[in-house]
Amino acid sequence: MKIEEPTFLVDKNKVIKNIEKMIGRTKHFGAVLRPHFKTHQNAEIGELFRSRGINRITVSSVSMAEYFAKHGWTNITIAFPANLLEIKKINNLAETIKLNILVDSLFTIKKLSDIITHELGVYIKIDTGYHRSGLLYDSDEIGNIIDEIGKSKLLSFEGFLTHAGHTYNAKGKPAIEKIVDDSKKQLTNLKNKYPDTKISWGDTPSCSMADNLNGFDELRPGNFVYYDVMQYHIGSCQMNEIAVAVACPVVSVFPERGEIILYGGAVHLSKEFIAADNNFSLYGYVTKYNETGNNKWGEPIAGAWVSSLSQEHAIVKIPKEKIKEFHPGDIICVLPIHSCLTANLLKQNTLIF
Repeated sequence: MKIEEPTFLVDKNKVIKNIEKMIGRTKHFGAVLRPHFKTHQNAEIGELFRSRGINRITVSSVSMAEYFAKHGWTNITIAFPANLLEIKKINNLAETIKLNILVDSLFTIKKLSDIITHELGVYIKIDTGYHRSGLLYDSDEIGNIIDEIGKSKLLSFEGFLTHAGHTYNAKGKPAIEKIVDDSKKQLTNLKNKYPDTKISWGDTPSCSMADNLNGFDELRPGNFVYYDVMQYHIGSCQMNEIAVAVACPVVSVFPERGEIILYGGAVHLSKEFIAADNNFSLYGYVTKYNETGNNKWGEPIAGAWVSSLSQEHAIVKIPKEKIKEFHPGDIICVLPIHSCLTANLLKQNTLIF
């Protein structure tokens, strides 16, 4: 495995363990797993799900739905508010697969009713506290949308969908479970009002940690397939469950500054960071790269971290007693803060081992 430029490394064995663990949790709560594929966006990783009985998936764009449809996935939910400007592509997809889209306005559903040409499932996006998109559970718009769907021969109402993204800012498992409980009350209220519909829930922190996920029909976590440093700090995973790293060449070493410069910047890792407790920005942990063997990286180097990023550069702060171990031409692995963004940026330079 020759590394010459920033390369996204995927540990298949860790990925499989993460998938099987989430399948077990989903079954425990009596739900169906519809994993979100926006994290990996990779047909080979998708096959690891399919071989374990997963036959329905979530994506975040029409183009992503097209990609996975070409690779044999026939039951796809696009968990992003429907983009009316892509209606031709949506119609083409709906002709060949079971496609579900997401709406949160009466205007959108009325437009869809006029221009859809094939059967299409519709979820209504509910905002349970994240405040990004979606309707509040007590909005009158919900009933109007359902009525409008009922007038169409091609549209079918599937249920209510939410993404509890505010769990990413929760502090600890009890706070995450409170978000689940509060959201579940809102969604259950809707299900009681509109029986025979599904409740679709999705976010990695709650799906990884919460013990109160009963009552949801469908779980849609995505990041769990790889995990990352952000999820580690939230408590969603252990360090050894992070299944990806970016192998970055060392280009400069400055012992007097206690800094190493890597070829691997914002265009590879993204600009995501964590505001750490000691008042510094953490852009990733760093580990030694193991060229031989099955484990390509180990535990993070104590006292070392990516402290800043520019377009192509990463600056690594590292204890001076450790810096003598590294030279230009070496490889250092960076455990990413947000694996979804990093995987997307390095789609064309990924190694699965």
